[in-house]
Amino acid sequence: MRLDELIKSNKTTIVDVRTREEFRGGNVAGSINIPLNEIPQRIEEFKAMEQPIVLCCLSGGRSGQATMYLMQQGFKDVHNGGSWLDVNYYKNN
Repeated sequence: MRLDELIKSNKTTIVDVRTREEFRGGNVAGSINIPLNEIPQRIEEFKAMEQPIVLCCLSGGRSGQATMYLMQQGFKDVHNGGSWLDVNYYKNN
């Protein structure tokens, strides 16, 4: 399934890895904010999430790092959604 189809399916967990301040400035409705630097300490939260997990940030850089880290931790169904604006567009169109 393509990324846009995954997001539209509403069967994904969307995690925004930007800072809390960035997240408060705008985000995808229903997304969860776990800043990139907190991911190692919050790995149990990721294990409890419905998969697939789509990660997003401002441009795709931090969400790419988070995707790679989670894959190294054994997660199989994680995806870099890129910009939160793109994820928001896919979710709403």
